[in-house]
Amino acid sequence: MRQEIKHIAAIDIGTTKIVSLVGKLNENGKLEILGMSKTASTGVKRGVVLNIEETVNAIRLTVDEVQKQSGIKLSDVFVGIAGQHIKSVKNRGYLNLGPNRDEITKADIDALIADMQKIPIDLGEEIIHVLPQNYIVDHETGIKNPVGMSGRRLEANFHIVVGEVASAKNIEKCVNRVGLKVNQLILEPLASSAAVLTRDEQEAGVALVDIGGGTTDVAVYFDDAIRHTAVIPFGGNVITSDIKEGCSILTRQAEALKTQFGSALGDLAPEDKVVTIPGISGREPKEISFRSLAYIIQSRMEEIIDAVLFELESSGCLEKLSAGIVITGGGAMLKHLPQLVKFRTGMDVRVGFPNEYLASNSLAEINQPMYATSVGLLLKGLELSKDSEINFVEAKEPAQPEKVTQKAVEVEEDELVEEKAPGSGRLFDAIKRGFTNIFEEKGASMED
Repeated sequence: MRQEIKHIAAIDIGTTKIVSLVGKLNENGKLEILGMSKTASTGVKRGVVLNIEETVNAIRLTVDEVQKQSGIKLSDVFVGIAGQHIKSVKNRGYLNLGPNRDEITKADIDALIADMQKIPIDLGEEIIHVLPQNYIVDHETGIKNPVGMSGRRLEANFHIVVGEVASAKNIEKCVNRVGLKVNQLILEPLASSAAVLTRDEQEAGVALVDIGGGTTDVAVYFDDAIRHTAVIPFGGNVITSDIKEGCSILTRQAEALKTQFGSALGDLAPEDKVVTIPGISGREPKEISFRSLAYIIQSRMEEIIDAVLFELESSGCLEKLSAGIVITGGGAMLKHLPQLVKFRTGMDVRVGFPNEYLASNSLAEINQPMYATSVGLLLKGLELSKDSEINFVEAKEPAQPEKVTQKAVEVEEDELVEEKAPGSGRLFDAIKRGFTNIFEEKGASMED
């Protein structure tokens, strides 16, 4: 009998941050996070590792911290993969059972999936996932699980995810240098979907949009099956870059402006408020209005939404998405973003938090959209590990949890000073309320 897996670990190697975490399934079947650590990512660009040494150091820092927190020594980890090199293809395979058999078994499905691993792909590419969409038994379509059914011919439609061998090997190399083994690479939009989407949404039809720092990941589900995956090669970092160029300020100041005072809808941003930025090396400070900042953000965010719409049209499921769009990732916390996405697409929109399958006693910090991929990697790892074992070694003397030291670029709180511009009055407040009533619906607004 297979021994129950007690602990599972994952590493999310992102463009802006690297997160390591370890968790377990509790008695209620919920995922309990036992340890988590994050640090700034400097060796990754648009989901692809460009500096091995910097990435290894960041991974080692977070892994060491997680092992101290949880008292568990890691050996195998699940790791996410993304990047603009990722593409998906559709294929169909079949299997004839032969004259002496008429019942389909799990081995037949495994053989059909293994056969998909042999399809021709471009030089330098490898197959990352083979995902069955539905099965056909003797021309009977729409079958979700054909095991045990009688039939002579088994067919299936597959969604196949393909990526570059070099990118995958670089990720594995970074993890191996820390003394860990990559159990399996998991496509990041699939991981995020596992963390934030409900079963009902996947049946009705939904698009998951994970807005990260370097990439925007898209996954489309309909009728309980994955229909389309894509990685758009830009995300929140291009917005920060636009703010930096448009306002002639430092990158860390632009990032702080975006997260603290930014809005995705220029018309809803107050025009009577400005933020003062200290000048570089003693130069005169700069004043930037909230509305000007919001229009910069809105312009770039509309380009990202249009790229997402293109992928949804390519999936062939644009008209079938009854549950609309779920946005997650660090970029999803941008103020008024759900309203902008709804305005541009005409679909229902909600922000996805990774609390769907999390135990209530997990770390409070983990329940944020920016950790959707990290939590999803653990969930997908548990799902993939049902038929295989992962070797985790409990530390003989569990270390006492320590405060996580996050290596990140911080902006001093007094560096950005919000000010009220002269000339504000009740007329502006009335106009603002009017725009707010148009764009904001009950339950759709985000926290400031």
